[in-house]
Amino acid sequence: MIVTSAVRHAAAGSAALLFVLPVPAAVASPAPTAPSVASVSSVSFGSPASALGEPTPPARGHVDPARLDRRGVQVQPLAGAPRLPSASALSWVVADASTGEVLAARDAHRKLPPASTLKTLFALTALPHHDPSEQHTVADSELTGIGAGSSLVGIKEGYTYKVSDLWNGVFLSSGNDAVHVLAAMNGGWDAMARKMQEKARSLGANDTHVVSPDGYDAPGQVSSAYDLAVFGRAGLQDPVFTRYCSTRYADFPAGSWSYGIANTNRLLTGENGVDRYPGLIGIKNGYTSNAGNTLVSAAKRDGRTLVVSVMNPQEGGGYAVYEEARSLLDWGFEAAEHVRPVGSLLPERAKAEADARAVAAARDGRDGAAAAPRAEAAGAEPAEEVRPGGAPAKDAPAKGTSEKSGKPGKGEKGAPASGSPEKDAAAPGASGPDGPARDATAEGAPGTASLGKDASPAAAPSGASAGLPLGLIGAACAAALGLWGWRRRAGAATGDSAQE
Repeated sequence: MIVTSAVRHAAAGSAALLFVLPVPAAVASPAPTAPSVASVSSVSFGSPASALGEPTPPARGHVDPARLDRRGVQVQPLAGAPRLPSASALSWVVADASTGEVLAARDAHRKLPPASTLKTLFALTALPHHDPSEQHTVADSELTGIGAGSSLVGIKEGYTYKVSDLWNGVFLSSGNDAVHVLAAMNGGWDAMARKMQEKARSLGANDTHVVSPDGYDAPGQVSSAYDLAVFGRAGLQDPVFTRYCSTRYADFPAGSWSYGIANTNRLLTGENGVDRYPGLIGIKNGYTSNAGNTLVSAAKRDGRTLVVSVMNPQEGGGYAVYEEARSLLDWGFEAAEHVRPVGSLLPERAKAEADARAVAAARDGRDGAAAAPRAEAAGAEPAEEVRPGGAPAKDAPAKGTSEKSGKPGKGEKGAPASGSPEKDAAAPGASGPDGPARDATAEGAPGTASLGKDASPAAAPSGASAGLPLGLIGAACAAALGLWGWRRRAGAATGDSAQE
């Protein structure tokens, strides 16, 4: 009877305590779900996760770089591909300027004299080192050694020119005198040849051997249609280069007066009976008796930019290089979606890295990953806020951050289950410009250290929340037994019977 009375008191006390106390948060972990819109929009654009906003398109497939080493025409047409035009050039390349994919080529790596198309490599090497508004007074020594029969823009010793004037002389008039002056400003003729050689190798252009920076015929000086396309594509990445190579006409200073100069690229100007090509950007033409006619051109149509290089046509006269480039550009725009690439203008290492990034971005997109892999590896929390009961809050920013600025913010409704103020518990593992942030929750927020980096109600199936019902029941039982013992002692003191 005594035991029965004690059990009744314990049960009554437990029921009373459980009735008046609030129900604890649910402890079951919700099933993993795809990130909400709020979780994606709250990712800071200064973190690696920002790249997920605009993932790199997946690679179009394996490209065999050895294919461009083969002799003859290389093309892989798909259904609906137009027929390649006939071209008499010894070597040519058609490539997508954005991706670097080579759509078709003939003897792409055949080493041939480049003539003035080598000035594209000269510009890539020297352009970044002088401001266009910088002025330079020409010394007589800077005009020595210019080859006989060279094209000239008309630079005079003792005259002062802006750097932009000198570059107009290079791109429009193909002036070897302008190249000599700019080379002198960048360490001298031989030093410039060495720098150009290094630049070519850094771009993956291994067919080029530089002897004369202006492209003038010299023993051993060669390049290839592949390398010229590489130089043209690289130049298009520089707005200054693009502006110079696409300029049709300019005024060139001559002391107290000036005279007009015209670009010798007929596809750009429409001179000498050659029709202008719609959307043409440039880039550079050349001619020597040894190299024949050479041309690197680029054009844009319907959001796509192509680069075409043509070396030494064998038929059709001096302007055949323009007409063959025109037909290859037309074919490239029509065939772009109907051929497999036969190579790439990217260096092998850069191409491998680009393909790896494309595959990683595609995989992240399929997996629905909202946070950057590096942030996840560092222990970053899910960006969506979870309210008691495991339901994500609608349009909730990342826990402990302001959705607009990404900085630590004040506590929001639905604080962490640990009970610590949200302002003291910044999102652990969040990445910034200098790497992952320290886990502030584990360091300084009272009552949350046991939860570690996953301090959220949904990620804590055990701990304070899970142990709360058992603790309440134990406390209730202890209180009830104490009450029962006190009543027995009081009853004994007054003579009342405790039997039932």
